[in-house]
Amino acid sequence: MSATKQNTTLITTGLLFGLVLASIDQTIVASAMPTIAKGLGGLSLYSWVFAIYMLASTTTMPIYGKLADLFGRRKMYLIGLTIFLIGSLLCGFATTMMELVLYRGVQGLGAGALMPLSMTIAADIFPPERRGKFMGLFGTVFAISSIFGPTLGGALVDYVHWSWIFFINLPLGLMAILFIRIGLTDNRTAEGKRSIDWLGAITLTSAIISILLAFVLGDPSQNTSYTSIIALFVLGGLLLGAFVFIESRAQEPIIPLHLFRIREISFGSMIGFCMSAAMFGAIAYIPLFVQGVIGVSPAMAGYILTPLMLSTVVTSTTSGRMMQRFSYRTILVGSLITMMTGFGLMASMDVHTSITEIMVYMIITGLGMGAVYPTLGTAAAGAVDWNHRGVATSSSQFFRSIGGTIGVSILGSILTERMTAGLGNLHTELPTASDGTLSLLANPQTLLDQEIRSSLPHDALLSFQRVFSQALHDLFIVAVLFIGLALLASFLIGRARMIQPSKNA
Repeated sequence: MSATKQNTTLITTGLLFGLVLASIDQTIVASAMPTIAKGLGGLSLYSWVFAIYMLASTTTMPIYGKLADLFGRRKMYLIGLTIFLIGSLLCGFATTMMELVLYRGVQGLGAGALMPLSMTIAADIFPPERRGKFMGLFGTVFAISSIFGPTLGGALVDYVHWSWIFFINLPLGLMAILFIRIGLTDNRTAEGKRSIDWLGAITLTSAIISILLAFVLGDPSQNTSYTSIIALFVLGGLLLGAFVFIESRAQEPIIPLHLFRIREISFGSMIGFCMSAAMFGAIAYIPLFVQGVIGVSPAMAGYILTPLMLSTVVTSTTSGRMMQRFSYRTILVGSLITMMTGFGLMASMDVHTSITEIMVYMIITGLGMGAVYPTLGTAAAGAVDWNHRGVATSSSQFFRSIGGTIGVSILGSILTERMTAGLGNLHTELPTASDGTLSLLANPQTLLDQEIRSSLPHDALLSFQRVFSQALHDLFIVAVLFIGLALLASFLIGRARMIQPSKNA
């Protein structure tokens, strides 16, 4: 696909609209979910509004990537975007929580195409010297969308209706469809009948669903038996083994195993997995820290991540220039060391930490985060030829998504376990406390309420803050370990770098 024959302005605009949909969806839904749950009922299904979307989008990523290699990027991207918009429309008309969960699954089935195929198309239409700049632009749009998602969601809920957090996807998505249809052409030549590895797709999908369900249901709040969780892990492992066996013999494997002999893909996938596990797992709890330990208002807690996202924009925007000057390994090592430093500082936070200090820690973390994803995406796209670029970029995104999901589950379980143990010992530390106070301290969720906190005796509140702070300290330490693993993998990614533009260009 020649970039000179493509209307890159229309294509870029369409891809950016699609990226906004993919990046803003989770944050805008999260801010509106309390209102939605109140209106539709079914509070027990609250977490499944997010889990079903994640399961559907993650499992379809590598499948979309392979199908895009077989049948063209334009066709598969438009199919995915259309499914996403149909799911959005259905979500807006949901009348029960169960309907919303099902329709979010439809949304997720389409969302699996948006981000990975955007990276693939960008790698197709831009030469290497411009590719990094475009990947940086993607990262910037993603970060900005994440910042404004909660604000937009809150405004739509307060002044219009919660259904508009889904209906707002329609005009953006339709414009993306229009621009991609007009600007992008798939230049595939007839190569005879192409086989689809349906057996591989089924086993991969079943394996990932089993493993992710094990982590989702492993949350202590789900009250799932250990036997069921172990059974899901075992089933997932067996299906993964079957998938590898099938792929080693398939004519058109969903994920060609030989790609993982390429350092940029194998070690890049490890970096993306570990970084996402740390980033999504730990950052989700920063607002919880400032609200539960420091005691800021819920409104302030909602905006506390803004410095992190803004600093991410800085290095994400400049990552294209960095890739023209330095190797992928150099950028990744520097970024991950910076990110590890930020998480290490967060692990030192306690009840005496000020909001200003937290913001500084987040800025350091964000400066480390910003360049990692654009660099990994560019490295994966540049390591293979056109015929494998779709599956290479989608696999890279796939491992990041898996890492984020598992990271949230692992770190959430650590927090719950540490809090339960710590609060269970408070009755010995507070022998004079009343039964009512001890009852409140046993439920961390109620202590996020400002009125309840203000009614507690000073020593009881201080004890709660200490327990909460220690639990979050352990959580951030585990996040540092994840980043450390990513850093080790970055040393092994090789000396590859983006091709420099010629002097005569």
